Amino acid sequence: MQKITACLWFDNQAEEAAEYYVSVFDNAKINNISRFGEGGPGSEGQVMVVDFSIEGQQFQALNGGPAFSFTEAVSFSIDCASQEEVDRYWKALTDGGTESQCGWLKDRYGVSWQVAPSALGGLIGGPDPAGSQRAMQAMLGMNKLDIAEIQKAYDGG
Repeated sequence: MQKITACLWFDNQAEEAAEYYVSVFDNAKINNISRFGEGGPGSEGQVMVVDFSIEGQQFQALNGGPAFSFTEAVSFSIDCASQEEVDRYWKALTDGGTESQCGWLKDRYGVSWQVAPSALGGLIGGPDPAGSQRAMQAMLGMNKLDIAEIQKAYDGG
């Protein structure tokens, strides 16, 4: 069992959001759904908490009401092995959401994500300082990250 679990606070879309996230990732599933009982703060039978997992990481989606909303202060980073993965996650998570700079986006529920290629660290922190600077500048001009373009900038092209 995982020691720390991220709990995502939704107004009343916990089940819908969990189903959405499970549909985006291949290795994901809903593990349990808890409902409010009689006398609970929510209507009897309404979803209270959805426990789900993505790539072995446990999450909870809570229907907590409108008191809180998501900000960019917390985000989830997806390590992508290829441009195809970057493209797939970017397309799925921006559907109904909004793009931002440098591989960041907000999904349709306002949750922030970083869709980042594994190769990025070796390019913006590579052994060639001038190449790393060019790669950083290329990345800063992008919304969805393009591995080939960042590599080209690093190489001086």
